Amino acid sequence: MESILNIENLKVSFMTSNGEVQAVRGVSFSVGKGEILGIVGESGSGKSVTSMSILHLLADTARIKEGSSIRFDGEELIGAPKKRMREIRGGKISMIFQDPMSSLNPLIPVGKQVAEMLLEHHSALSGEEAKKAVLELFEKVRIPEPQKRYKCYPHEFSGGMRQRVMIAMALANKPKLLIADEPTTALDVTIQDQILRQLRELEKEYGASIIFITHDLGVVAELCDRVIVMYGGLVMEEASIDDIFERPSHPYTMGLLNSIPDMEQDKAVRLKPIPGSPPDMTNPPAGCPFAPRCPYARKICGAELPEFTQVGEGHHSRCFLLYPDAPADDNNPFRSEV
Repeated sequence: MESILNIENLKVSFMTSNGEVQAVRGVSFSVGKGEILGIVGESGSGKSVTSMSILHLLADTARIKEGSSIRFDGEELIGAPKKRMREIRGGKISMIFQDPMSSLNPLIPVGKQVAEMLLEHHSALSGEEAKKAVLELFEKVRIPEPQKRYKCYPHEFSGGMRQRVMIAMALANKPKLLIADEPTTALDVTIQDQILRQLRELEKEYGASIIFITHDLGVVAELCDRVIVMYGGLVMEEASIDDIFERPSHPYTMGLLNSIPDMEQDKAVRLKPIPGSPPDMTNPPAGCPFAPRCPYARKICGAELPEFTQVGEGHHSRCFLLYPDAPADDNNPFRSEV
């Protein structure tokens, strides 16, 4: 599959009063044209920082380290001029944020806000043409009574409807890549399902690639083609959606899967949360960042960082237990595959 985005060895740190936070520590992945890629991980895993790096939306205290590369449609974005990034943001790459209320201006009608996004990238459009395009977008994202809603303010919309406005805004300029950063987290399950189905339909209609960032593997299962699992600023596993659920090959991925509630499970069976806490990224561990929480950890896990190893076609994992010389004992969940 031809790629629209290629990230190589991305390293991002933040300077704080407590020292340097190494938020992203050498992340590499690609997104194919027309593909929906899920990025999964706990808070602090580096998934949102990775997405913000693509659009140059990092805080002033952030530093992208030398040797990092972000290529979009063949163009290197690291070091790109501000003017060029303004052309790309909202034009070729759009983003949907977690909280639409903080992303929308409370003093401007939502229709006008979407129209402004169109006019910023298409100065030849008249105001009336922009309004017509916005009304068509509102219909596509299933906002009822578009004419009436065009004049409404953000506070007059429910959370789900505000998120639909954000999707309309993101699609206004027919981007090649859409980044959705936990867009359904604050929504109830019914609205969440509607938004996910809508994203899939719009991906097919527009042919755009999507990066969907979440902490919820259940959401990923409904939407994504491929998944990368992040932890401690690193990619721990990368695989197709089927491989992640049927053949998980990292203890952290297995832990996330075990934490998903099962509606058919006996009510007496307790959920299995992952014990412990994420690592302190001002002083990340020398070895595997998940080792202190891993039930299968060995001495080497805390001392050295494992390589990203291929375990199948398009399936890679960062775990010593997958190495050919790893012991095939009862404390190796992958012993039948090593």
